[in-house]
Amino acid sequence: MNDLFQRIEEAHRAIRPQVSVTPLAFSPMLSKVTGCDVYLKCEHLQHTGSFKFRGATNKLRLLDADARRNGVLTVSSGNHGQGVALAGKLAGVPVTVYASASAAAIKLDAIRALGAEVVTLNDTTLAVELEAARQAKIRGMAFVSPYNDLDVIAGQGTIGMELHEQSTDLAAVFASVGGGGLISGIGTAVKTLLPQTDVIGCWPANSTALYSSFQAGKIIDVEESETISDGTAGGVEPGSVTFDIGREVITGTALVTEEEIRAAMKLLAQTDRWMVEGAAGVALASMLKLSAQYQGRAVAVVLCGRNIMLNKFIEAVK
Repeated sequence: MNDLFQRIEEAHRAIRPQVSVTPLAFSPMLSKVTGCDVYLKCEHLQHTGSFKFRGATNKLRLLDADARRNGVLTVSSGNHGQGVALAGKLAGVPVTVYASASAAAIKLDAIRALGAEVVTLNDTTLAVELEAARQAKIRGMAFVSPYNDLDVIAGQGTIGMELHEQSTDLAAVFASVGGGGLISGIGTAVKTLLPQTDVIGCWPANSTALYSSFQAGKIIDVEESETISDGTAGGVEPGSVTFDIGREVITGTALVTEEEIRAAMKLLAQTDRWMVEGAAGVALASMLKLSAQYQGRAVAVVLCGRNIMLNKFIEAVK
């Protein structure tokens, strides 16, 4: 963990000013509702509308000259692809993004609008991920994993550095978990700087790949159901570094239903006027579920992204 923390510290200094320091905003209404002092880490206000720009920027800044010329290849159906595309545009690095053919067209269009090439495959999220990594090797391009990369994780960990700078008395930090890059980075920074703070990994009950892998003691395939939290959906790559890091830094877990996620998204729109995507709703729903444990204490909820189509949001909260 010490090596990763050093990478996070370096990233925290090096990725500015491209990457914004996002607000840690106190929510009076959510605090009143829960009995906790609720702070919202506003990663939905980050460039491209998601925390993913952090890890992408850090990864690309560390590439050597040859790798920059050859370009990078990544896999994403949305936030990570947009983050890498923008980071590549700013750094002058060509970007190719592999995605599942089932991905929302508007998300792929957003990636293309940032100058990246998009390749779609008619397969599962994990299968597309593995094929993208294979193609990167064949074509001699650097592969930018959404989560299985210490440089990417270090970029996401800068959120934890900011939390420490913005508040030193947090009882808990709630963050949603997909592949585990976000929680691994935040958790490493928080447990190093604020060891008394709980790091709560939050999952939709319909998509528990890394959680179920923790329970099994190894990375396993997990049958998934549809979830509004598409940003956390999908399997975990075999051998992912996030398995060991996550087991070390996550001190508590929460699983929330689709109804709880949608209710949290609706509540946030009512209390704080923020329209966020399902993955952010997972973190908030988890805090609401566990709020009795933190009465009168400060908690932070990582609002990891805002990239949800308007009609999907309206349908979710009606």
